[in-house]
Amino acid sequence: MIVITGAAGFIGSVLTGRLIEKGFENLCVVDDFSSDEKNKNLINKKILQLIERDDFFEWFDKNKDEVTFILHIGARTDTIEFNVAVFDILNLNYSKQVWERCAEYNIPLIYASSAATYGMGEYGYNDDHAIVNKLKPLNPYGESKNDFDKWALKQTKTPPFWAGLKFFNVYGPNEYHKGRMASVIFHAFHQIKNTGKVKLFRSHNPEFNDGEQLRDFVYVKDVVDVILFLMKTKPASGLYNSGTGTARSFVDLATATFAALGLEPVIEFIDTPEDIRDKYQYFTEANMDKLIAIGYHKPFTSLEQGVGDYVKNYLVESKYC
Repeated sequence: MIVITGAAGFIGSVLTGRLIEKGFENLCVVDDFSSDEKNKNLINKKILQLIERDDFFEWFDKNKDEVTFILHIGARTDTIEFNVAVFDILNLNYSKQVWERCAEYNIPLIYASSAATYGMGEYGYNDDHAIVNKLKPLNPYGESKNDFDKWALKQTKTPPFWAGLKFFNVYGPNEYHKGRMASVIFHAFHQIKNTGKVKLFRSHNPEFNDGEQLRDFVYVKDVVDVILFLMKTKPASGLYNSGTGTARSFVDLATATFAALGLEPVIEFIDTPEDIRDKYQYFTEANMDKLIAIGYHKPFTSLEQGVGDYVKNYLVESKYC
């Protein structure tokens, strides 16, 4: 059995769907299933068992001999939540319990870390273990992910293989339930649909023109490809970036969204909200050398291709995958 936590969420549900497509049948999925809206992501997916998040560890202890891999994707991902206790419970302590059981039961583990651990990028965006203790995340979410990465790297008792994936700006189908935390592509599509234009943040940094702030936007299907590669190859354990290695601007993103709809771009700039302005990232770009060095050579989907697929085949159709 393969276990996916956070399986009703954005990345977790796309991963679950891909595993089913690949012929995996014994999938056990873990989540808080109280949200009917989010649960739509699991419609028509052939799943062996649904396990409530709070019941998972009791289930795990009873079924450990049948479990062959844990994909711990579940997390609280709200970057504007500042209650540290929430992240301590769901992102840090819960993940520690997952790790400790995988180590004790000799089960490989892939878990979701985040590019939010890099903060303002003072030490670059290199998945080198040597900089993990120096990183300065900008919010409790990023801190919780970095705290777990630091904890994991200190452990002497580990799963037989483990990987922490530092997800950059992931976008794609099944994120509709995330509200404000959904990707800019998702929000741009709905702005165009409702108003005919897209609003982007104005630059408050003289080194960047309005809308030219840069992010490493990575299509969720590429993220899933990386996870499947790591599951199959089980290379050296450790932290791995999961981006494209190419930063693109928000203007590029908006333009690609208009193009996918067959429309000319209409972009308006608004001030960045003051409550996030001093912590706003103007540049992120994953260093992908480590993943390439272990043999991952599949090209990443370009922003234009990814946005085109997402808009035309999912957003326009209001389709869950």
